[in-house]
Amino acid sequence: MVKRKKSYIKKINQFDTLSVHAGVKPDPLTGAVMTPIYATSTYAHSKPGLHKGYEYSRSQNPTREVLEDSLAAIESGFKAFAFASGVAAQTAVLDLLKPGDHVIAFDDLYGGTFRLFNEIKAKSSGIEFTFLDLNTNFSKEIKSNTKMIWIETPTNPLLKITDLKRIARIARKNKLLTVCDNTFATPYNQRPLEHGIDIVNHSTTKYINGHSDVIGGALIIGKNKKLEKKLSLIQNSTGAVPSPFDCFLTLRGIKTLALRMKKHNENGIKVARFLRAHKKTLNVTYPGLPNHKQKDIAQKQMTGFGGMITFIFDGSMNDISKFMRKLKIFTIAESLGGVESLIESPALMTHAYLEDKSLNQVPKKLVRLSVGIEDSEDLIEDLNQALK
Repeated sequence: MVKRKKSYIKKINQFDTLSVHAGVKPDPLTGAVMTPIYATSTYAHSKPGLHKGYEYSRSQNPTREVLEDSLAAIESGFKAFAFASGVAAQTAVLDLLKPGDHVIAFDDLYGGTFRLFNEIKAKSSGIEFTFLDLNTNFSKEIKSNTKMIWIETPTNPLLKITDLKRIARIARKNKLLTVCDNTFATPYNQRPLEHGIDIVNHSTTKYINGHSDVIGGALIIGKNKKLEKKLSLIQNSTGAVPSPFDCFLTLRGIKTLALRMKKHNENGIKVARFLRAHKKTLNVTYPGLPNHKQKDIAQKQMTGFGGMITFIFDGSMNDISKFMRKLKIFTIAESLGGVESLIESPALMTHAYLEDKSLNQVPKKLVRLSVGIEDSEDLIEDLNQALK
């Protein structure tokens, strides 16, 4: 195995520098500044059983290894695991559990996460899920078979915030694993491991890659050899790993993460303020607004508030459709976190699965914006003309 030199980068505290350099070193064989795409499925042995540390690309791949080092560094973690999608990463976490185990989860989660929990793991693996507002006193819901607390903060799509340190404290007291989906916040705005969370989950498809051209996921953990060994086994055994090309694209995206997030943060608050003042938009929700229900928690654990905004449209569903179709810059599409601005109706798109389910209901007239990095005045003008 070619040993890459240890870097002084871990000592750097400035995220702007870290995102450019973390995990990435000149290629030891060629000196290439950018990490090469190692598009190989297998590796030569000099004799049976003697190799350079790489045997088969499901198990190890140099491009993926660099991506994982980078992800671990920007999340203040010790070890990262890259996956083919955010849901594949979540599946790996649930594979830590056994039939009969119980998970307490936030009552507002990405629709795909709800679907994974209820339609797959609850039925095929016998895992029990309880969905609760984790900002309440939920300790009484912890049972003898409870093994994990699962959160998003901010949540998708209602943008609820929960106190990471409080969740970690309750979990430690009851010897539970904690998992935080940090996709909306990104490590630029929030680092859950620093608040005591055990496992951080990302859909790297979103802000971390940032260009709407690759699907990926990740898990990042602190220094925990037992957990590292288990997740390494699951990643290798289940095989839901990203291709070397996908890893290359995600690494490219990380290099501009700090620059992009600064613009997302700046645009997010400007667009949120405009929407809050408009008569057609009700209940505008954004963690950076003073009316957010958990603004104090957000200010305590986040350094910025991202580009995700929701509001209730004052009109019929037909009016919502007309409004969206009048937009020139915002594109009607699922997903989020790219450089371009997107808009969607969660009830009809990303969270349509939740209809008629006894879970936290997404309001039908809820509109979700993913504010991109375009000029904020152009974005506001686009919304303004479409709302007329």
